[in-house]
Amino acid sequence: MRYAVIACAKALDAMGAGLSMQRNGQLLEPLLASDAQTAELEELQATLGEGPTGDVVATGAPVLRADLSDLSAGQRWPAFSAAATARGVHGLFAFPVGAGAARLGVLSVYREQAGPLRPEQLQDALMFADAVFVLALDHRHGLSTDLTDVIDAAFSARRAEVHQAAGVVAAQQRIDVADALSRLRAYAYSRERPLHEIAVEVMAGRLVLESDRGEGINEHKQEEN
Repeated sequence: MRYAVIACAKALDAMGAGLSMQRNGQLLEPLLASDAQTAELEELQATLGEGPTGDVVATGAPVLRADLSDLSAGQRWPAFSAAATARGVHGLFAFPVGAGAARLGVLSVYREQAGPLRPEQLQDALMFADAVFVLALDHRHGLSTDLTDVIDAAFSARRAEVHQAAGVVAAQQRIDVADALSRLRAYAYSRERPLHEIAVEVMAGRLVLESDRGEGINEHKQEEN
């Protein structure tokens, strides 16, 4: 599938493309990227919990953002738009990977230049999204034809660690899991670190996030034995 993602980026004159997947309606998991910078951008959307990929999951429709620096993009995804444009990304086009009720994930294309895709580029992008879906279901490429097996095989343990860490923070701070996840995301973003790395530290007891009277997050590093 990675070759299809790379080919998509080249066909659309993009700086990169990435594939994120989800399981049972849970959070998107960054899975494949054409290059390291695109992998960072995919991880950034997952960490922030905002960006075009999340909108695609919510609506089931493509999200075509010709200019991330415009006012509407800034209002829709304030943190992600600012971070992406700071990294030289101005156009972002995200497409659902799936068919009908079977939604596996999102194929995202990142471009340095602002501006809409040409009609033929849009058709190419939709074709690549379909191709990724077919590859995920094609046992000849070494993947099971069962959707659950495909997604389970694609996922690492790190998404489970994020949910578990959110549960730990929720118990420590006596808040619900959704608020705990938001605090983990805020902490990861403020430190410019991937969300799953913060989750691992929380689960290992090396990091405790403490509420500061509801006004922010303090960190408490546990001493190593």
